Amino acid sequence: MRVDFHTHIIPEDIPNFAEKFGGERWPTLEKTCSCGANIMVAGKVFREVTHQVWDPEQRIKDMDEEGVDIQVLSPIPVTFSYWAEPEAAEEMARIQNDFIAETVNKYPDRFIGIGTVPLQDVEVSIREMDRCMHELGLKGIEIGTNINGQNLDDPAFTKFFEMAEKWEVPLFVHPWETLGRERMPRHNFMYTVGMPSETALAAASLICGGVIEKFPGLKVCFAHGGGSFPYILPRLDQGWKVWPHLRVINKPPSYYAKNFYFDSLNYDPLNIKYLVDRFGHEKIVMGSDYPFLLREIPPGEVVDQTVELTEEQKQDILGRNALAFLNIEIKEEVKS
Repeated sequence: MRVDFHTHIIPEDIPNFAEKFGGERWPTLEKTCSCGANIMVAGKVFREVTHQVWDPEQRIKDMDEEGVDIQVLSPIPVTFSYWAEPEAAEEMARIQNDFIAETVNKYPDRFIGIGTVPLQDVEVSIREMDRCMHELGLKGIEIGTNINGQNLDDPAFTKFFEMAEKWEVPLFVHPWETLGRERMPRHNFMYTVGMPSETALAAASLICGGVIEKFPGLKVCFAHGGGSFPYILPRLDQGWKVWPHLRVINKPPSYYAKNFYFDSLNYDPLNIKYLVDRFGHEKIVMGSDYPFLLREIPPGEVVDQTVELTEEQKQDILGRNALAFLNIEIKEEVKS
C-alpha cells in the first residue's frame, strides 16, 4: 500500500476574502480555463495550478496511474493567513477544513484529511483543532514553520502544543514565509534554499526551546525530509555542548530529535539512507508534494531506489508509517 502523506488541496470556490475583509495578502483563485487557475496574492500570480488542486476525481485518476492508494490532504500553506485578524483567519480555516472533510467523506477509501488553524490566536486555534479532530474526523493539523516571525518555541504557542499532545493530534510542519526571502528573488531560491532552511529553524526551535522536552508525547512530522535540519543536527549538538549558559534543555538536541518524523521528499536515495540511519526507517513517511512542480513523480520513487532498504522497510515508509503517525489502525488500510 502506498500512502502519499504530503499533498495539497484547495476548494475550487474559495471566497474572495480580499473583498470581504480587505487587505492584499489574502489568496484568491482566479480561473484561467475549466482545468486551470492562478492563485493570486496582492494582484500578482503566486502560483499557477491545474484542477488537480481542487478536483478529487482528477486526483484519483492520477493516483491510479501513479500507483498511490491513499492521499493525505492538507491545505496550501499560502492560505494559513496568520497575518490576518483571528476571526477572518478562522473563517478561512473552517472553509478549508470543511472541504477536506467533505472530500474524505465522499471518497473514504482514497483520502485522509488534516486541517489548519489560525495560530495567531492560540485559543481560536485550539477551538478549531478541537472541531477538526472531534467533529470533522480529520486526522491531524498542518502548521507553518513560524507565525508572523515568531518561532514555534515562543511561549505564546505553549497552550496549543499542550492540547495537541493531550488530544494526540499529529502535527505536520510545512515551511512558509521563509527566512531571508528578501535575498532570494532569483532562481526560485525561496523554494530550493529558503524552505529547507526555514524548516531547519522550526525543528531546532521546537527542540532547543524546550517544547519537545516539555511535551514528549507530541507527534511532529516535517515536510521536505526535514529540510536541512537532519544535516545540521550535529552542529546543534556541538552548540549545546560549548554554550552551557544558553541551554534550555537537559540533553543534547539529537536526543529529542528522535521524536520527529520526516517525509521522504528529498529526491535522492543517499538522503533517504541518511534519514534512515540517523532516525530509523519507522520515522520516514512517503510524501510527494502533489500536485506542484517540485513534486516527486511517481510518488515513492526515491524510496524504491534506496537499495539499502529491505522490502519490509520500504513498505513501512511507503504506507504503514504514515498510518501509524496519523493514529490510524492498520486494519483501516484497505476498506474496499
